[in-house]
This record gives sequence, structure tokens and C-alpha cells, in this order.
Amino acid sequence: MTPRKNPSLTEPQYFILAALMDGPLHGYGIIKAAERATDGRLRIAVGTLYGALERFERAGLVAADREEIVDGRARRYYRLTDDGTQVLGREALRMQQAAAVVIGRSRDVGVARA
Repeated sequence: MTPRKNPSLTEPQYFILAALMDGPLHGYGIIKAAERATDGRLRIAVGTLYGALERFERAGLVAADREEIVDGRARRYYRLTDDGTQVLGREALRMQQAAAVVIGRSRDVGVARA
């Protein structure tokens, strides 16, 4: 994934980046933050997460922040880069504009009567 002027992120990609807005997290922390943000509706599979993080890292949207050893295993923390923050902001604005079209029409149509 390369940074584009108007990227369109999948829902898991969007919430992976959004999870990093408050600071660096490790993989499991990202998965849990995405679940909390969506009230449990979105559960990101481990393979999906690390594939996306790898692509985001190559594209310069996230960067490895640090590593620590926990129970004999390496735990890598990721942080959002300035480019990642910009891409996430543009995607949020795109979704807001798309939602406004439907929300505006819903008000005009009103609630269907039985």
C-alpha cells in the first residue's frame, strides 16, 4: 500500500490506524483497541493485523516504535507517523462526507409508516 492522495481504507485498516492515535501499541493492544472502538463488532484477525502493519510500515504510515521481551517473546510496538495521521484524517473526512449524503436523504424521506 502506498500513500495516495485519496486512499480508501478497509474498515480493519482504518481501525488499525485509529488505534494508534493515542500512542504506540503492540499487536494485541491494537486488536483490543479496535474491538473497543467498535463495541466488539470488529474483530481483527492476527494475520490481517500483521499483514496490514507490514504494508503500512512499507508505505510509511506506521513505524516500529520499540520492542520488549515479554515471557521470552519479542513484543513490537508500532506508532502512527505524520503520513499515517494525514491518511487517517483524509479517510475520516471522506467517510463523513459519504455518510452525510445518506443521513441528509434519510431526513428528507422520514420514517416509513406501517
